[in-house]
Amino acid sequence: MSEAAAGTRSRVLVVGATGRLGGSLARASLAAGHPTFALVRPHHFARPDSPLLAPLVAAGATLLEGSMEDYQSLLEAVRQVDVVICAVPTKQALEQKPLIRAIKESGCVKRFIPSEFGLDPTKVQIGDMDYGFYGKKIEIRHLIEAESIPHTYICCNFFMRYLLPSLVQPGLDAPPRDEIKIFGDGNTKGVFVKEGDVAQFTICTIDDPRTLNKTVYLRPPGNICSMNELADLWETKIYKSLKRIYVTEEQLLKEILDAPFPLKMDLIFIYSAFVKGDHTYFEIDSLIEGTQLYPHVNYTKVNEYLDSLV
Repeated sequence: MSEAAAGTRSRVLVVGATGRLGGSLARASLAAGHPTFALVRPHHFARPDSPLLAPLVAAGATLLEGSMEDYQSLLEAVRQVDVVICAVPTKQALEQKPLIRAIKESGCVKRFIPSEFGLDPTKVQIGDMDYGFYGKKIEIRHLIEAESIPHTYICCNFFMRYLLPSLVQPGLDAPPRDEIKIFGDGNTKGVFVKEGDVAQFTICTIDDPRTLNKTVYLRPPGNICSMNELADLWETKIYKSLKRIYVTEEQLLKEILDAPFPLKMDLIFIYSAFVKGDHTYFEIDSLIEGTQLYPHVNYTKVNEYLDSLV
């Protein structure tokens, strides 16, 4: 069903709508005027007045009972929509396989946005250090492409709520006030985007022919920062200079080796972003960068986010 044929906006199914990102995606879809459906597990479906679901229902979302483990429920849900967006956690990435099968069998989905929403898994330079984290996403990409399913991959790098509240200081839940660890030389840039903004950009792509079968990157101006730049910004907020403790690549690799989980994964992602440069080492065309494609979307900048932490 095309948007033109329907005379309305595309109908959108969000899988994982009870999660933070999934909820943001559902709200953004509704705000953009799309008839929006949320696939909800039976135990959540039984409580539509719960804090997770009540806001979506109030905003106009239609709840559909089902799960990734119940293929028939997936197929029935997918057959009602034009667009499917999946926002399950990466550890569940391979559970998208039956969803992909349902999309293929239904034959009605004109765009699938799988659960990516991080670094481009084909661009990471950390070898096998990630404990299969990115391999799962690559496997799902291969399956989508093998089945010739129309798709868009969204690569937004880091959510602002991850690492930025501590200024990339693992173990802290607030920015430092006296000293700050700087990983590597401090000049390699990472990218942070607020989840609600990721959701807005994602919804913009679903009816856009420019993004069909493409990877869309988010590198918003003002949100591409090195650790030294983050420290500089924070110092202007607190009117104080921080003692900078530089952690070399070799020292960080030793810390990664010795660290327990989940700290180990935090350090691996820091190494990937701020030492190896996996967010920004490669050039991208402006035709596949979200803020260039959709300049009307207002997004939160890192400077503004740090204001909220003072």
